[in-house]
Amino acid sequence: MTCIAHISDTHFGTEDAPVCLALRQALLQAAPDLVVLSGDITQRARRAQFRAARAFLDSLAPLPVLTLPGNHDLPLFDLFSRFTGPYRRYLRHICPTLAPRWQGAALAVVGVNSTRVLRHKNGVLSAALVRQVAQQIAELPQAFKVVALHHPLAVIEAGDAGNRARGADDALAAWIDAGADLILGGHIHLPYCILAGPASRKAVILQAGTAVSTRRRGGQANSFNLVRFEPRDSRRMIIEQRDYNAHEQAFACASVRQAAFSATGWTLDSAPRP
Repeated sequence: MTCIAHISDTHFGTEDAPVCLALRQALLQAAPDLVVLSGDITQRARRAQFRAARAFLDSLAPLPVLTLPGNHDLPLFDLFSRFTGPYRRYLRHICPTLAPRWQGAALAVVGVNSTRVLRHKNGVLSAALVRQVAQQIAELPQAFKVVALHHPLAVIEAGDAGNRARGADDALAAWIDAGADLILGGHIHLPYCILAGPASRKAVILQAGTAVSTRRRGGQANSFNLVRFEPRDSRRMIIEQRDYNAHEQAFACASVRQAAFSATGWTLDSAPRP
């Protein structure tokens, strides 16, 4: 069984130290095959924040980590850096590429950069990028194909509709048609697991809350996701959300969903189980 951990929106610069420690312990104990960090790694793209993020990621060794930039990882107030080298600090401290990929025996992950310099908060997926990613997905031989990006492609609350990446509908249709099974995202600090895509073939959309930041949304706890992929013959995903318990100073299982592959793509069990 292959397992990935999905964390997002760490916002270093606003991190809660006990939560960081608990997350590190939870990840090392779970020992996933891959950790995916889907953007907003820092709060304001400052050097000290990137250094703090780098130190945390290094503390997860030997776990491999795939990272993606979020809009907060581009300078906002430093206009010179924003327009002359918007990704310079991210590339130096976090990852030398903006579109990383990872491949295992049964699972492949394609990272997508949904940020744009001129649209600081909102994400953009151009037609050319959508086609490029679809081709990458289609060429993958692995049984499970995962796409990771910062901005959500589908939302569950009307107020979040404006937070979807521009081009989200085209991306969903193209990437699912190419074979995407699971699409990971962050940005809105709201964890949920839903189905999305055309009627002919659905995929699983998995959003993560903020992993360690004090910038929690409403009454949401800090959280992350664990996804376990069953062998090819059964084609199942077991999706666990783990929330931080301040009293225990540890992450614990908050819900479990199961997804199974069928003739119309993926299906989800009707309700999360604690």
